[in-house]
Amino acid sequence: MNKPIVNKQYSTERKDLEKEVVIHTYRASGPGGQHRNVTDSGVRLVHRPSGITVTATESRSQHRNKDRAYERLIQRLEKMNHLAKPRVPTRKSYSVRERILKEKDLLQKKKRMRKPPGPED
Repeated sequence: MNKPIVNKQYSTERKDLEKEVVIHTYRASGPGGQHRNVTDSGVRLVHRPSGITVTATESRSQHRNKDRAYERLIQRLEKMNHLAKPRVPTRKSYSVRERILKEKDLLQKKKRMRKPPGPED
């Protein structure tokens, strides 16, 4: 017996996510000068229920990075929530099967014509 695949649906509302997320701020590395080397502008969000972690360090502003991180988290959760449709196996129609058999027959005849004539020919 096939059991249905249960995919837990996670909320993608920002208000709900703010309750379920652990926010870590850290010093972002890379170009940006003195200001970036002094402030903790990198943001890492850990979504506890799903275990997804996203980061954002593009901007020198922690608030902008937090918004970007939430956008990425929402995209990842929407991707996780998406259920693929089950595949429905299809059958070839009668006319398609007939056409395939005709093509095979023609190929068979063409190959027979390549042989050298035998004693009965």
